[in-house]
Amino acid sequence: MNILLKPNIDHDAESFESLAALYNHTKEIVFDEIIIDMRETEWFAADMCAVFGAILHSLGNRLNEARLININPAIEEILSKNGFLSHYGVAQIPDEWQTTISYQRFDITDERHFANYIDSEFINRSEIPGMSDILLKKFRESIFEIYSNAVLHSQTDMGVFSCGQFFPNQERLIFTVADLGVGIRTNINKYT
Repeated sequence: MNILLKPNIDHDAESFESLAALYNHTKEIVFDEIIIDMRETEWFAADMCAVFGAILHSLGNRLNEARLININPAIEEILSKNGFLSHYGVAQIPDEWQTTISYQRFDITDERHFANYIDSEFINRSEIPGMSDILLKKFRESIFEIYSNAVLHSQTDMGVFSCGQFFPNQERLIFTVADLGVGIRTNINKYT
């Protein structure tokens, strides 16, 4: 099966809908080769690897082989720096400017690993402003709560995926956490 990825994968409704459509289009496929053609993709926000990676992981979970082809060189560079493409046969390259927060997948029992990831990839970044010990603890707890909520409420069995990117010129740090469990609406409808 060949799938053409959209030209722009960013933090907007159209991009999320595009990735949701990719998931819905492929969620029943088993034991197949899925070729995702990125020839038209001119922008791929690095942190969106968390969402994209969750979808590709679900394909692999059903014994499919996912291949990414025709990747724009600029996109390939950033997705190689954050380690995402290393899962698809492309060597990871050093991030000289240290603008990436590495792509990771965590099992639902990996609380300690996620906590270490928060510290090494996120909390200890020079872009994070200095904080008192109490505020730093609350900040850590708030980020960890995102992982905990994904594990507890989404009922995911495929894990939690995360990735991020720092944009120095915009003084903006983006961090994304994704899972393939049930959403908030499903849980609310179930209990109301």
